[in-house]
Amino acid sequence: MPVYFIMFLIMVFTACQASNQRTRDLDPIITGAERTEIYFPELEGKRLALVANHTSKIGSIHLVDTLLTRGFQVKKVFAPEHGFRGEAEDGTHIASGIDGKTGVMVVSIYGQTRKPSQQDLEDVDLVIFDIQDVGARFYTFISTMSLVMEACAEKGIPFLVLDRPNPNGFYVDGPVLEPGFASFVGMHSVPVVHGMTVGEYAQMVNGEGWLNGGLTCELKVIPMLNYDHQTLYQLPVRPSPNLPDMTAVYLYPSLCFFEGTMLSVGRGTEKPFRIIGHPDFSVGDIEFTPVSISGASVNPPLKDKLCLGFDMSYLADSILINKRLHLQPLIDAWNYFRDDEAFFNNYFNKLAGTSILRQQLEAGLSESEIRASWQEDLERFKKMREKYLIY
Repeated sequence: MPVYFIMFLIMVFTACQASNQRTRDLDPIITGAERTEIYFPELEGKRLALVANHTSKIGSIHLVDTLLTRGFQVKKVFAPEHGFRGEAEDGTHIASGIDGKTGVMVVSIYGQTRKPSQQDLEDVDLVIFDIQDVGARFYTFISTMSLVMEACAEKGIPFLVLDRPNPNGFYVDGPVLEPGFASFVGMHSVPVVHGMTVGEYAQMVNGEGWLNGGLTCELKVIPMLNYDHQTLYQLPVRPSPNLPDMTAVYLYPSLCFFEGTMLSVGRGTEKPFRIIGHPDFSVGDIEFTPVSISGASVNPPLKDKLCLGFDMSYLADSILINKRLHLQPLIDAWNYFRDDEAFFNNYFNKLAGTSILRQQLEAGLSESEIRASWQEDLERFKKMREKYLIY
């Protein structure tokens, strides 16, 4: 075949790919919640409970308001971390009570309990999950979803997921959680970045028998339109108080490891999960002082202490291009403070989902050496993941 003809075919293929990408960019993503024509008929005559927060919207209208306006029976809302209105800072226990705007009962599942009781579900025929996730294992909404699925399975109540995009759904990376390190910031054997939507993740939880006792719940996912795992999705609403913009969302899976160290990751500043620093740094290109911020970081690490450090925002573009976590900032910080016994706290291994990452850092392994140690587990996960992908 003549070389010029081969080149012509390549040009045509490239043009088609670009055209497809433009078409996908021009077609707006339609979330599961917006596809009311599919799931509204299933809600008729049923007593509903929602697992929802401030991101549970159809356009600019909250899903709860939409359902109530249409005359559906919303019996209660189960409130996850940050609360129903998304105004509580990370880790703050959520109180139960009556929502002042709608009069609907709000039941906390981020306080004394993180799983609905059988009594909570006594007057419920169907549970709907609609929350914007960010695709990191330690972001707690997928743990909340798993526990609610478990409660539904035990009670024999159907569970409906209104799917939403994963803004970090374009890659899979990080250490896979070891069972002995399971916690609320990592319940299942998945990598730090799992590359799945909440609907796909729910199918995996069910399909792999991860619910207590190997139970499965009656699950249905309302899929999105015009989304795939290479779609870059701009979140219309900040998913939690300390992820204020897309740069923070992209950096979160990489920088959250610093929550298990003595450094600040910018809580109590205008750039949470975009900057790192410490009062004892003698190097850096920025200064910042974490302060109390109502609803975001009332008592941030290193509060009121001047920190010298680095703005890591530039790494967001690299994550988009290379589709992988960045460990070098963590390695550099460890090398700087390695003589300080307080560098790691008890949270680090929970975030990593293993004790090996800390051991590798302490042993002086390079980023490429650490990454190489993940690959076998990642390949096994990716193969398992294929069974549950919708997009």
